[in-house]
Amino acid sequence: MKLTEASSLEPYARSLLRIVAGFTFSLHGCQKLFGLFGGMGGAKAPFLSLHGVAGFLEVFGGLLILLGLLTKPVAFILCGEMAVAFFTVHFPRGFWPILNGGELAVLYCFIFLYMFTAGPGIWSLDHLLRRKSP
Repeated sequence: MKLTEASSLEPYARSLLRIVAGFTFSLHGCQKLFGLFGGMGGAKAPFLSLHGVAGFLEVFGGLLILLGLLTKPVAFILCGEMAVAFFTVHFPRGFWPILNGGELAVLYCFIFLYMFTAGPGIWSLDHLLRRKSP
């Protein structure tokens, strides 16, 4: 396969990245909101706490990202959430993400920034709805 042929697959690869990132991101919210997968030390976060709000954004934002619905505005909000998470939770533990446990926050932040700028890809409800509108 030539490089020019591989780049024609980009909208599909972007869709796959969006689907996988949305799914895995929503699992973090399920930990916080519902106490699944070990929860937060075996517990749920109180809904109106900072962790509860983060869990809500992660579950429902992650599902919207997975579906590719309202991708750009949701990705913008989630990018901001991950930046806040990094600087309030991880950065105080040290500068380097590998040492402060912030690798996932950094990766999600930049994946969502990419989605905000590039859009959802071809396999998305946004793409389907845009095609059907006159």
